[in-house]
Amino acid sequence: MGLEMKKTPVIAVFDVGKTNKKLFLFDERYKIVFERSARFTETLDEDGDPCENLESLRLSVFDSLREVFKNPEFEIRAINFATYGASFVYIDEDGKPLAPLYNYLKEYSETLKKQFYDTYGGQEVFSNLTASPVLGSLNSGMQIYRIKYEKPELFHQIRYALHLPQYLSYLISGQAYSDITSIGCHTNLWDFTKNDYHDWVFKEGIAEKLAPIVPSDQVMPAAFPGNNYGVGAGLHDSSAALVPYLVSFHEPFILLSTGTWCISLNPFNSTPLTTTELENDCLCYLQYEGKPVKASRLFAGYEHEQQVKRIASHYGTDIISYRTVPYDAGIIDELSKADELEGLQEKSLAELKENSFAQRDLTNYTSDIIAYHRLILDLVNQQYLSTSMVLKGTNVKRIFVDGGFSRNTIFMNLLARVFPELEVFAAHMAQATAVGAALAIHKSWNKQPLPNDIVELKYYAIVQQQH
Repeated sequence: MGLEMKKTPVIAVFDVGKTNKKLFLFDERYKIVFERSARFTETLDEDGDPCENLESLRLSVFDSLREVFKNPEFEIRAINFATYGASFVYIDEDGKPLAPLYNYLKEYSETLKKQFYDTYGGQEVFSNLTASPVLGSLNSGMQIYRIKYEKPELFHQIRYALHLPQYLSYLISGQAYSDITSIGCHTNLWDFTKNDYHDWVFKEGIAEKLAPIVPSDQVMPAAFPGNNYGVGAGLHDSSAALVPYLVSFHEPFILLSTGTWCISLNPFNSTPLTTTELENDCLCYLQYEGKPVKASRLFAGYEHEQQVKRIASHYGTDIISYRTVPYDAGIIDELSKADELEGLQEKSLAELKENSFAQRDLTNYTSDIIAYHRLILDLVNQQYLSTSMVLKGTNVKRIFVDGGFSRNTIFMNLLARVFPELEVFAAHMAQATAVGAALAIHKSWNKQPLPNDIVELKYYAIVQQQH
């Protein structure tokens, strides 16, 4: 008789992005012991607009779980989910999806939008209460409102509207719940002043189609008999990515999470949003413990990607080469002098966006390296104003940068330069979103204490030019 192999206790986390769908297994020290990634072809909704293939996603969740349950090395103690936000799955009494997973970028009817805001106090007042800039379909509550008025027969059949993380959780637990991090991300549903759904949700008969809210650390038993693992209710990805930082650092900080969007998250700022802030793409999230997180967004990653292509084609260089350009303080000093003459320091965020690098003439730069420094300087000048909106009035002393720009030494050095009174760190952490979803339900599956070495930091001091 052979020795029984001791199984490693793990948590399985599904991390579902717009492009990549990933499954991770973490051990009790939060090290990745297994991962698998998939991409699906988008499908079309009834209007011919692209949308997520819900059926592929559902099958993939079951297939990949079947694979890891069969693996003799692991004992699955819990499962949790983190996905992109602003997306609803509408299920009937039997839990079957009734409609496509509409894309949050889907065009929104202006007539319907006007009807909504006219009925509920106007854009400015409403946005202030719900911490939701006016974003059309990206305000997921507006998607249910549209169904009510454009597809009343579908609306009538809906038992629950579940945000995507909660739908995936429902597939495994068989129980429908709502989660505060999904409700709290610019959905138009939550009134931050009374810490409950906004009145319109009750008046329009939508409240009864929203499942009961559970805390982010609660787990349900799995629906399949004979399994003793817990199932988390799932989290919105931006909120999940913040969890490892909240667990690791107790001094006030801002997390600048950089990808296509650069999102400045300040969990230590609960001042209500002003109209100006809302117009400048500020919003509030609710973090996993239910407290508000003030956030501002900048479309900087996207802009960087587009402009690097422009630089490469102008100078006949390779896009890849810009990933490793070293920081040159001399170039920055020259460019900054020109900015002072132009009075760039006095410009608002809207003015900087209007006069961004995209408007600059590349023939003015003698080399691609100077042009690239100019691009990053322009982006950091915008980033300074965007981050400052959530920084002011708080006692934050540190900025942690994670994601793509944390590996860009020019970006990091310039950020340290524009925030001389703060400590600026590049934070390296594998899979922050997935780790966050695992940490949120730590006590339900993990017997070890919370780890203190999840986030690796690299400090950036201000580099002066050598004379």
